[in-house]
Amino acid sequence: MIEEYSPWGGIQWSEPLIPGMDLISTASHGGVRVSREAAMYLSPGARKCGFRDGGFLWFEEDCQEPVVLRELLDKKLWQLPDRIKDPEAFTADLDQSIQRHNPDYWNYRQRAQERAARKQARPAKEYTR
Repeated sequence: MIEEYSPWGGIQWSEPLIPGMDLISTASHGGVRVSREAAMYLSPGARKCGFRDGGFLWFEEDCQEPVVLRELLDKKLWQLPDRIKDPEAFTADLDQSIQRHNPDYWNYRQRAQERAARKQARPAKEYTR
């Protein structure tokens, strides 16, 4: 069932991204609605980009929604739908939007990726008894 409330007006349609995260649209605007439980799938840096209202975390479609989509793609929790005909252009647009509107998150993401790469590059420790 569609929740009727959004910060932008009555919801006209919604599309699940993952359980607890939905793209929503209203007559004039939209974004991503994230339940409290699903918010744990997002990094602390991503959660800071949203705002709380009505028991949900919301990400406005023009500026904050790309943060959620980039996180879900990076974590392989979501795949681009078939309607996206040029995946490279779509992800490049996401990245450009994030860099423009959420530079703190972009820097957070870059640091996290660098830490992960360093961790992967370390040799495995040998344990002896």
